[in-house]
Amino acid sequence: MECHSFAQRVSYVITFVLLPSLAYADTPRYNMTRGVTDISQQVYQLHMIIFYICCAIAVVVFGLMFWSIVRHRKSKGNEPAKFHGSLKMEVLWTAIPVVILVVMAIPATKTLIAMEDTSKADITVLVTGSQWKWHYKYLEYPIDFYSRLSTPREQIVNEAEKDNNYLLEVDKPLVIPTDKKVRFLVTSDDVIHSWWVPAFAVKKDANPGFINETWARVNKPGVYRGQCAELCGKDHAYMPVVVEAKSPQEFERWTQQQIAEIEAAKAAEAAKGTMSMDELMALGKTTYDTHCAACHQVSGEGLAGVIPALKGSVMATQDMPGHIHIVLHGKPGTAMQAYSKQLSNSEMAAVITYERNAWGNSTGDLVQPADIAAALNAEKP
Repeated sequence: MECHSFAQRVSYVITFVLLPSLAYADTPRYNMTRGVTDISQQVYQLHMIIFYICCAIAVVVFGLMFWSIVRHRKSKGNEPAKFHGSLKMEVLWTAIPVVILVVMAIPATKTLIAMEDTSKADITVLVTGSQWKWHYKYLEYPIDFYSRLSTPREQIVNEAEKDNNYLLEVDKPLVIPTDKKVRFLVTSDDVIHSWWVPAFAVKKDANPGFINETWARVNKPGVYRGQCAELCGKDHAYMPVVVEAKSPQEFERWTQQQIAEIEAAKAAEAAKGTMSMDELMALGKTTYDTHCAACHQVSGEGLAGVIPALKGSVMATQDMPGHIHIVLHGKPGTAMQAYSKQLSNSEMAAVITYERNAWGNSTGDLVQPADIAAALNAEKP
């Protein structure tokens, strides 16, 4: 009787440990997300199959172990068996795991092959990681843009209440159509990043000098968020991924709108003439706060021993050609990026003007968009 009640107690413990996990298996709080793509559903189902197999193995193994402990305990007068080995048992405990692994490998292989099949894509997007933002280029459309963190700095420095999407908002999300196979070519222009969208079951490393491929077919419209999943530098936490899935009709309208806006921006930039100091300083401050303040600080004082100061620096007060060159082309081996492909001529002219006249630098220097265009043209072969 004592033996029976002890065995019951053991079974209650096993049930108590395992059943909550099984009961909450479909709850995102305790489990991986199901996602919104067919592949993510396959990954989820594969995960659950393996999970249940592991649970079954645990029940059998621990059940036999506890049964053996109770059934053959010393207090009942049992003596330990004396034997050298058993060929049948050794074959059995080798063959059973092999069979289990083969059973697990079949669905896993099918899912992995499907995840890597990027053929017959409807749209291709080149995804380039850059410290610390993403650049998206549509190969079928004349559209490309940078996607940057848009969480207000006041929230980051704890001067404002953090919202639900803290550090997961961007100024321009990647937009893709639903019910279309979208191929992503993933690379980097500096260090290793990783483009990760959990709802798509997509996580692909972005390696400098290499192009990795992945794909997704989103089944329903919505906004899906992710992050850079590779430790890529000091602002790694500020590199979110936001993808907006639209219906094919809405996506086509969006592409036409983007093309029109790009053409209008090019025309406006070409027509822009001389800018006043007030105009340059206002645009320069906005550009600086968005692109430069994270490293050089709002005060322009940089970070001692890490990021050089602009306030009172030789570069920002004397060396005008050098200042223009480093903004346009960056500095290899450092966090200073090249902005010639990220900012317009007006924005680059404005931010250089701002840096040469803010924080008491007061050089009186004005850099015009035409100066930036001349510097770029002078470097062309």
